[in-house]
Amino acid sequence: MTQAEALTILKTGANVFLTGEPGAGKTHTINEYVRYLREHEMDVAITASTGIAATHIGGMTIHSWSGIGIRRFLDPYTLDTIASNEYVSKRVRRAKILIIDEISMLSPETLEMVNAVCREVKGVDEPFGGLQVVFVGDFFQLPPVQSSVREPVPENLYSDIDPEPRAQFAYDSAAWKSATPVVCYLTEQHRQDDGELLSVLSAIRRNEFEQEHFECISLRTVTTENAPADVPRLFSHNADVDKINTSRLASISSEERFYIMNGTGNPKLIEILKKGCLSPETLILKTGAEVMFTKNNQKEGFSNGTLGTVISFQEQTRYPVVRTKEGKSIVVEPTDWSVEENGKIKAQISQLPLRLAWAITVHKSQGMSMDAAVMDLSSVFEYGQGYVALSRVRRLSGLHILGVNVRAFQVHPAVLERDEAFRLASEEAAAAFEALSKNELEKMHVNFIRVSGGTLLAQPVVEKKIAKKKTDTKTETLLLWEKGMSIAQIAKERSLKSLTIFDHLETLAKEGKIAPQEFERVASPKVMKNLASIGAAFAALDTDKLAPVFESLKGVYSYDELRVARMLLKK
Repeated sequence: MTQAEALTILKTGANVFLTGEPGAGKTHTINEYVRYLREHEMDVAITASTGIAATHIGGMTIHSWSGIGIRRFLDPYTLDTIASNEYVSKRVRRAKILIIDEISMLSPETLEMVNAVCREVKGVDEPFGGLQVVFVGDFFQLPPVQSSVREPVPENLYSDIDPEPRAQFAYDSAAWKSATPVVCYLTEQHRQDDGELLSVLSAIRRNEFEQEHFECISLRTVTTENAPADVPRLFSHNADVDKINTSRLASISSEERFYIMNGTGNPKLIEILKKGCLSPETLILKTGAEVMFTKNNQKEGFSNGTLGTVISFQEQTRYPVVRTKEGKSIVVEPTDWSVEENGKIKAQISQLPLRLAWAITVHKSQGMSMDAAVMDLSSVFEYGQGYVALSRVRRLSGLHILGVNVRAFQVHPAVLERDEAFRLASEEAAAAFEALSKNELEKMHVNFIRVSGGTLLAQPVVEKKIAKKKTDTKTETLLLWEKGMSIAQIAKERSLKSLTIFDHLETLAKEGKIAPQEFERVASPKVMKNLASIGAAFAALDTDKLAPVFESLKGVYSYDELRVARMLLKK
């Protein structure tokens, strides 16, 4: 589904789950939707599961917005106390749309509590009190943090969750199921422009990461000594990050400059903003320090993740001058992060949009786009960490790996299974809305504005057009395949590896865009003659993986030949 199609669905007022691979434009789509809502004076609550994610979209954490804080369950008394809170009651009652970003990191119990608060405050027995809810995120990325100790659940728990077995993801909750969100699975790619890297990421996402993909990644392995010094390093633990940044800054002999974060407004909201801001409360810089921008500013020419080096400081203002990797010099002035409600700023912090960039945690990198990164994935301890880290960079050439462990390329099996259902639901939704006429859609949009108390504009809104991505990389491969070109010819034409073309074709076959029997034209006579015995090897090992079959058949067939055979066996 394209961003434009997702926006059309969002404007109807339907509950939506907006998802897609990293770089598909989820945040951009939500920002466009929020702009639309504000143009029509419709009250929207912008929240996220973590403070860092909240600062990215200019909102507050869902825990703070709903008043549940750090609670793990609600009894009727606590629910009544929260619903009676003046500030919570006012913002929930006023809101017509609730956006929750980084939904993958929100536990089902927390989503249940949010649902309970909304229903109680609104006095409406519909899911989330009748609010349009928009869940945003990708369940292949970082999951909720779960306590290893199971707390006893009180008998009067205000929740529909069956405590056994314990659910892990938000989509398992009764609140999610009752909301019945339309799935909008974005398929465009706006971060990676490297076919080989996209092939590797797609293989991880499909749980089909095999020897060929590992070899592709292995080519990017470096040692600590030969790793590029001017590229940020990603680690899974804060201790590694702090150690590197502190020692590298101390090694520079130039004068230190201190920048203290300022805050105004509600003290509690200020603290929440500080915890979620990627810029530190006290920023120490020196000439020669490697830094990373922590906010988007198209006008000034930087975005969240842009890298650079401090080359000087202005005499009068003391502001640092940063030269980006592209060679642009930027005078970095303080910027604001704020929490707004009903168009009014409730709290605001101000700091330079910078942080030291010799190292950063994988967790804090989520949402960033980076030209290059050195990664140590040897201590990855959670599903999604390795995938998030790899998907930060735009190209394979920008990837430098110090080490990996087996967990780095694994995806959660439950998410893998659910993702197939999400993709199918998105395709069905796209087809259903495409069948509606333009007049029908416009009527739905107008009705939602009216029922939400919004304002219909006197003149048609000239919408900001979402930039059309050039033809999808798999579609380019398909067009050449349909011309009768071989895999080797397509790889040469597109300046890609045969492995990447194979991955494209396999995906296209799964999507029903290529019939399995078409692969006979690229099969060797040896494969066609012995297809049955190759199929027997796959069946005997009860696997779809290539490596065990390759070993079982003693290397008689190449990996490419086995790939073709695997596709033919599915016809």
